[in-house]
Amino acid sequence: MAQDQDEKENPMWELRIHKFSKVLEQLTGQTPVFSKARYMIAVHCTVRGAKAEEILEKSLKVREYQLRKNNFSDTGNFGFGIQEHVDLGIKYDSSMKHRTGCIGAKHRISKEEAMHWFQQKYDGIILPGK
Repeated sequence: MAQDQDEKENPMWELRIHKFSKVLEQLTGQTPVFSKARYMIAVHCTVRGAKAEEILEKSLKVREYQLRKNNFSDTGNFGFGIQEHVDLGIKYDSSMKHRTGCIGAKHRISKEEAMHWFQQKYDGIILPGK
C-alpha cells in the first residue's frame, strides 16, 4: 500500500511524459494526445499523408536507407529506432480519443511486399537479420 502511494505522488512521471510530448510535437508539428488509465502512461500522435512521408523520409535518411530484415513484421509493418532526435534536424530544447480497429484481410500485406515497397520507394537496402 505504501509503495502504491509513493508511485502516485512521484512527480517525475509527469515530467518525463511531458518531455516526450515536446519532442513528439517538434517532430510532427502536431499536438500530441496523452493516454491514461490511472496515470498518464503514453503520448502519441497520428500523422498521415504528405507529412507522414516527409517524417519517414527524414528518418530513413538518418539510417542511410538501410534496414535489417528483422525490422519487418510478418504482417507488413516495419519499425526502426533512432538514437537521438537531433539527428532528424530538430533543435535540442533544454526545457523540454483513440479508436481501435481491425484491418481487413484484403488490406493486409506480407513481409515480402513491405520489403519490396521499401526497396522500390526509397531505393532502400535490406541487410540480413542478426
